[in-house]
Amino acid sequence: MKKINIVKSNEEFNEIIKTGKVVKNHYFVLYFKSNNLDKYRFGVSVGKKVSNAVNRNKLKRKIRNIIDNNKNLYSKGKDYIIIIRKSCLLETYQILEDNLVYLFKKLEKEIKNEKK
Repeated sequence: MKKINIVKSNEEFNEIIKTGKVVKNHYFVLYFKSNNLDKYRFGVSVGKKVSNAVNRNKLKRKIRNIIDNNKNLYSKGKDYIIIIRKSCLLETYQILEDNLVYLFKKLEKEIKNEKK
């Protein structure tokens, strides 16, 4: 994931979480909000209660890799915050990818339904 596609500041994270819309499943919580840019941006977060730093960073690397491999699913002009839940620790990469892709497809359906 390129640096221009990353939400970095704590204020932006909090704004997206507070004012954005949310889609959830057993493994992830996905917040999204429109931005005024011509690109999509991502933020990935794992709480300290999930595991130690090594495992949290490993989960974040897996999620960033999934994001890079599925670039066709994201809308330009949106910010996404992915919060990883504790249940992700026990699952394989393929299950995580399937669930995250499912959430993005569900999200795109909601966006299309709102425009109608």
